[in-house]
Amino acid sequence: MSELNNRVALVTGGSRGIGKAIALTLAKAGAAIAVNYRERGDDAAAVVEAIHKTGRRAAAIKADVSLGAAVRSMVYEVEERLGPIDILVNNAGMAAFRDLDNITENDFDRTIAVNLKSAFLCTQAVLPGMRARRWGRIVNISSIAARGAGGVSVVYNASKAGMEGLTRGYAARLASDGVTVNAVAPGLIDTEMGKPLIEAGIAARIPVGRVGTGDEIAQAVLMVVGNGYMTGQTVAVNGGGAFL
Repeated sequence: MSELNNRVALVTGGSRGIGKAIALTLAKAGAAIAVNYRERGDDAAAVVEAIHKTGRRAAAIKADVSLGAAVRSMVYEVEERLGPIDILVNNAGMAAFRDLDNITENDFDRTIAVNLKSAFLCTQAVLPGMRARRWGRIVNISSIAARGAGGVSVVYNASKAGMEGLTRGYAARLASDGVTVNAVAPGLIDTEMGKPLIEAGIAARIPVGRVGTGDEIAQAVLMVVGNGYMTGQTVAVNGGGAFL
């Protein structure tokens, strides 16, 4: 992965969980990392400090990626501090646990904005530079829920299924520009977001007998970033819980 030595990666929602693991893994592979966060500035700063200790460049960038103006400002700041963005990992997301009787219109709007609209906004913002340089890697963090029943809410399912549709749509249109677009779909992962499902005993249903780790998702992202011939695909990392 020495090709990442001169690359700049933006990881949205990079201050904790899967995003943190991805940021650290890409940094170890040589990339400079922009760690996006919305509220957890101390956590983002800790990720940046850990990256600096490896000898790589990094910066924490605050932005609500569900808002177009904030995304454009974030991309400008990343390019000013680290350089043009070569790799985008659309990881920012939320999971509001709701059953059918309690889900609200606000739940729907916010989930779609954070999980799906943000991927569209960030992708649109980085594309001009990637296409001009004829090199880019976009990785969208989907979920096992995109193609299954899931355990969060129906709108969470919809947001992740939409992300996979977005992945394929962009991939078909950008392949000739040297930009690949793929998705990585985690199953149940040992993170703060996954804690309610872990506590509910869902892990007992996973064929490999355990939940996954953020590092295992990060390794799949690294593989996708390093493969210029793979595009429009969803890589499932779910312990055998589903086969895509």
